[in-house]
Order: sequence, then C-alpha cells, then structure tokens
Amino acid sequence: MKADLLISLRMSLTVSLLVLIFISEIVAQDGWAVRYFSKYICAPKGSEVTMRCIYRYPKGHSVPKAFWTKEWGQGSEPPDLSDNPEYRGRVQYLGDEHNDCTLRLSDVREKDQSKYYFRFITDKPGGKNQGRGGVDLSVTDLQVEVPERVIEGDKVTLTCKTTCRLTVRPTLTWHRNGHRLSSRTDQFHLQPVSSEDVGRYHCGVLGQNLLSPEVTLNVRYGPKNISVSISPSGEIVEGSSVNLTCSSDANPPVQNYTWFKGTSLVAEGETYTMKKISSVDSGEYKCRSSNEHGVKYSTALSLDVLYPPKIASLSISPSREIVEGSSVTLTCSSDANPPVQNYTWFKEGGSSPVGSGHSYRALQRGSYYCEAQNEQGSQKSAAVTVSVKEEQAMTLYVVVGVGLCGAAVFITIILLIWRKKKGTMEEDGHQNVDPNAKDDTYTALDPMSRSSDDVYNTLATVHCSPSDDLYSALDPQSRSPEYDTLAADLLISLRMSLTVSLLVLIFISDLQVEVPERVIEGDNVTLTCKTTCSLTVTPTFTWYRNGRSLSSSTDQLHLQPVSREDADRYRCGVLGLTSPEVILNVRYGPKSVSVSISPSGEIVEGSSVNLTCSSDANPPVQNYNWFKGTSLVGKGETYTMKKISSVDSGEYKCKSSNEHGVKYSTALSLDVLYPPRNVSVSNSPSGETAEGTSVNLTCSSDANPPVQNYTWFKEGGSSPVGSGHSYRALQRGSYYCEAQNEHGSQKSAAVTVTVKGVIDGGRILINPQKIIYNTL
Repeated sequence: MKADLLISLRMSLTVSLLVLIFISEIVAQDGWAVRYFSKYICAPKGSEVTMRCIYRYPKGHSVPKAFWTKEWGQGSEPPDLSDNPEYRGRVQYLGDEHNDCTLRLSDVREKDQSKYYFRFITDKPGGKNQGRGGVDLSVTDLQVEVPERVIEGDKVTLTCKTTCRLTVRPTLTWHRNGHRLSSRTDQFHLQPVSSEDVGRYHCGVLGQNLLSPEVTLNVRYGPKNISVSISPSGEIVEGSSVNLTCSSDANPPVQNYTWFKGTSLVAEGETYTMKKISSVDSGEYKCRSSNEHGVKYSTALSLDVLYPPKIASLSISPSREIVEGSSVTLTCSSDANPPVQNYTWFKEGGSSPVGSGHSYRALQRGSYYCEAQNEQGSQKSAAVTVSVKEEQAMTLYVVVGVGLCGAAVFITIILLIWRKKKGTMEEDGHQNVDPNAKDDTYTALDPMSRSSDDVYNTLATVHCSPSDDLYSALDPQSRSPEYDTLAADLLISLRMSLTVSLLVLIFISDLQVEVPERVIEGDNVTLTCKTTCSLTVTPTFTWYRNGRSLSSSTDQLHLQPVSREDADRYRCGVLGLTSPEVILNVRYGPKSVSVSISPSGEIVEGSSVNLTCSSDANPPVQNYNWFKGTSLVGKGETYTMKKISSVDSGEYKCKSSNEHGVKYSTALSLDVLYPPRNVSVSNSPSGETAEGTSVNLTCSSDANPPVQNYTWFKEGGSSPVGSGHSYRALQRGSYYCEAQNEHGSQKSAAVTVTVKGVIDGGRILINPQKIIYNTL
C-alpha cells in the first residue's frame, strides 16, 4: 500500500512539474510565447518532416500573418520560407491563426539542413514575435554497413546506418538485387552466410522514396561445382590433340589446378593438353582445384582413345611342315579400339582375298597375311610361309636330273670307245654279229638294228658341255659321221646343265628395294629393285605396295610426281624371291588446317576459351601463329583466352608452317555473349513538364544477344510500372529501367520527372489532389 502511494505521488509531482515548465514557456514575455515540441530533428533524405509548435499572444490581438523562416529577425523582416523557390511545393503550413503553428516539410533534401523559426505578426503596432531557439533539422543518408571480409559459414549482419540518430524510428525495408526481403529492422542477419547470399544490397524507409546506395556483399568460399570438359568433343582418335579444361566456382578464383590420371600427377594448369594422343593415354582423369579457402576434386572423366589395329600378327598351327594334301590353321591377332571388326586373308601375289574371319585354313603352300580392320583404319600383318613337303621332291628332281646328265655323259664315252673298236674289227673281218641276237648287248647297241624308242636313241638325246667333250681325246682321223652327230647332242645337253646352274644362282641372290633418302611431295621418284649380283638374264619383276601387287614389271617403279598418298610399304619380287619391305616417307607442307574451339557451344563473357589448330604435315608443323583479322594475337598450337570479353569477338585464323610450306586455316567466327551493360534512360521532352502532360522515357543498353525485356520501375515502389523499350511517365518522380537478356540484367540510373506548379486562385497546385499552402 505504501509503495503504491509513493508511486502515485511521484507521478503527480512529475505531471505538475511538466505543466509548470510548459506554462512558464508559454506565458513568457508578457503573454507572447512560442513553444517548439522538438528542438532537434534528424530526418533521412527524401523523407517528410513535421515541425510541431504552439504560440500565444496577448488578448485583443489577431494574427493576420504567420510563417516560418530560416533567419532570426533582427532589424529587417526575415523572409517567408514559402517564398523561397527551393521550398516551393515542399512546405505546408498546418497551423491556424490562434495557437497552432505546425509546419510540414516533404522530400527533405541535404540543403534543407538548417535551423527553422516560427514568426507571427498581429494587427497591433509592434505586435511581432519570433520563437527563440527554433528547430534544428539534420538531414542524413541511409548507408548499409557490410563487414570487410566475409567467408562462407560466418555469421554476418548487415546494418542500415544514418549519420545522426533518427528522431522517429521508421520501418525499414531491405532489398537484394532489386528484390524485397522480409526484414524490417535496421539489421539484416545472414546466419550462416553462403555463396548464394552474394549480391547487391540496399535498405530503405517503408512508404517513402528513400533508399540507400547499393553495396555488394562479397562472400569468399572454396572451390565448388568442379567439372572437366574435353575438346574436341566426341570420339577421341589416336594421333589427335586433346584439351582437358577444369572449371570451378570459387571466390577468390582457383589459384592452383592439378591433373591426375588415376592416382598419378600428370600436369598442372587450368588446361591439360595432350598432343598426338595415344592408346596409353586412355584412363580416368581428375582435376584438383584449390584456393586459400579449400580444395576440391572433380568427378573422374573417362578418356577412351580409339585407334586402328596395330601389332597385327599371325600364328600357325601346326608349326611344322605339312604333308601334301593336309592343311594348317592360321590365326590373326591384333590390338585395336574398338576391337577388330573384320579380318581378311590374302595370299601374296594375288590381289583378291582368299578368306575372312579370325582364323583361316590354308590348304596350299605359299605366303599368307591377314588384314585387321575397325572403323578407325586397318593394318596388315607380316606374311608367314606355309611349306609343303612336295617342294623337297622338286629339289630331288633337280639333283636326279643333274645326276642323269652326268650318267649320260659317261655312257656316251663308253659308246664312243665301243664304236671305235667295232669299226676296227669290221675292217679286219674278225667279227660277225648276228642281227637276230636280241639279248646280246652289242647287238642291242647296233645302230642298224635299234628302233626309234631304243635306249640308245634315248641316251643320244642327252648332251653335255662341249668344253668337256671327250671326242677331242680320240683320234680325229678315226671318227665316223656318227661321232659328229653325238658331239652335237652332247653340246645341247651341256647347255641345259648350264641353264639349271644359272637358275640355282638366281635363287641364291638377295633382292633389295632402293629408295631415295629424302622425298618431297612433287618430286619425280624412282624405286629400284636391286640384287647383290648382276643377273645374267632379264627376268620379269613384281612390285608390291602394302601387300598388293602393282602393274610395273621392270626393276624400277616410277612415281612421277610423288604425293603424300604414295607414302607406304613397298617390296619387289622376282622368280619367287621377294625383298624386305621398305618405307617410302614423303615430306610435305601443312594441309587440311582447321581450328576447333573448346568448350563448344555458346561463348559467354567471363569464361575461358581455347582455340586449337590441327594440321596434317610431314614433318609435323613447327610453328603455329594466331591472327584476329590481320593482327597477330598469339603463338602455339592452342590459343587460350581467359576471362573472355566482348572485345574478343571476331574472326580468328591459324597459320601453320614447317620447312616445306605455310598454310592458313579458314576463319573461325567467335561471338561472345554478354548481359546488358551501360543501361541508360533518355527522356523526351527534357526539362520540367506541365501538369497533365507526359514524358517519354527510352531505355538503351549494349548486350549480346540484344535485350529481350525492358522493365520500368518508379523509385520507392517494389512493383514494375511498365515494360517495353519506352515508357510514358504521367506523374512526377524518379524512374529507372531494368534491361534483361538470357545472360543477365542491369538497372539504369534513375531520372527524375519534374512537374511544374499551376497557379489557381492564389493557391499553388503541384498535384490536383493536394492544396499545399495559401499565398494570401
């Protein structure tokens, strides 16, 4: 009870004190007084301020004029605030002619910061009074305070600050990238902050045309969304050039890129280039991206290098010689990706296939090879020879033939001796031979009694070399005509023996193909089939290219002029003997020069782009030069443009050169896409406009592709007021446009539409719905 009584007493004393203070200020100066409810006001720029006050004057006076001024009246009469052009249309006297002297000031500006006094004049001489102290008005901007360094995961608070303490705490609004947020206090909390919170922020006063300047919240974070792209896209063929590019979202940008094949480190840098890629480069690749805030790996990219068949080889089963009439199985093996789709079998010396499939059954002797083929190319194996025992019989026949030739010579000598002896006996008459003695050897050899198919007749056709003729050992005077006939036959036999010997010499002679050391495309080139000794006869030669026979039948193959298509494996053959294969290497300048771009598809400003030059040349291209139009912009097989911009749009060419020539690629057109920028608003007509008329606002922007949507806003509002390239403004205010294409958007600076006041009946009308103040 005592406590309640004490509280009641304190409240009564407080009220009494306030009344006494108020009355003292009102009745000061003998009944003249002005009371300001607030002597200090802090207001945001663009807001509306109400300066409340009351005044008193002695009885018997009336007040014909009451006004506010910024000057303290000493001597001369201070100017009326409403007469100042800078305040026209913004001040409104809400008081009366009795005791209320309240003033409202709208659209507060920075220049409005000052002291304001109320002054009134009565109808009595000397009836003037001006309230001392006045109202001190401070004008402040709104500013968003952002921490200097923000890392993802931190607890972050954005604060909307003023340079003075607001007299009235307004309801604040927050915006990010032009979109209104839910917070309505002077603080906006992001707890925890993430990379998604990056954007442009500003605060404002609800219901008023007051916004702070935009500030950017920069959130730092480690690498995210790591991905690997490959160029050129599609199938990767052995021998081509391949670029792997690592992309990552990070702030600050990734400082280190490291490439791994499996668990092995293979390279560093944003792009990993493999020139002349081979099958050993197949595998899984990962990119590791790192900055000061973290490290992250990409998912594995599987690289599958396609290549034509290689290491084609043959196996034979059984491996030993076969007997005439049996067969062997030949099996073809090859390494290829994709696996070999077709195996084709050939027999050397023929141009048509003899079989197909992984295996082939050979029934005849000869040299066989296979051709392995997939969609990337083909390769022939080395030939294997199938030997048949029948060939040994042929060798035996030759040996037997030579032996028979020797036996014929021996028998002929015996016959000659016998003939000579017989002739001597006939002359002496000592011998009388019975012609009917069929079994007598001498009788059988008698020329008078032998038939045409007689053994003697058979032996008489075998001839031996005249250089060994035994007739020279006999007495020429004792020879009969038959002896001369036998000598001729012996000479023919000897010549046949020498022919067999010559063939044997040919078979043991080696063959070699002679190729010029340095062959340049366009030269006249001759390949020559040579032996280790000079052949006595001129046989028919056979030429082979990559296992297929050619039309030339001499010891020379002419390629006039030679081209790069003639580069291949060549060999020659004669009388069943073939030379080892030799490679014809044709040198030529760059051909088929082309440019590929990575990544493929649309090129957006800020991305990284690689241009890669490809060329067919022998020796490989030594110098690559890049041109944009006619200007040299880079060197090397790959030209990289990091953080590409619109100024990089244009036509690019690659110049490839080696010691044999120079060639340019066709031009590649690079079109860089980017969001709107340099957005601006122009108005027509310019300057102030009369109430009831309109202003055409036009939005302009640089963008690629061109801007697709223009949206118009009035400052202080969150909803669009119009769309399209132009907008017709009917009310005063500040307007801006937002230009947008598929790559982003940008807002223009605001332009202010000012409407002239219209004087009507002593009142100034800024808006037909509002009467601002009386000028009388």
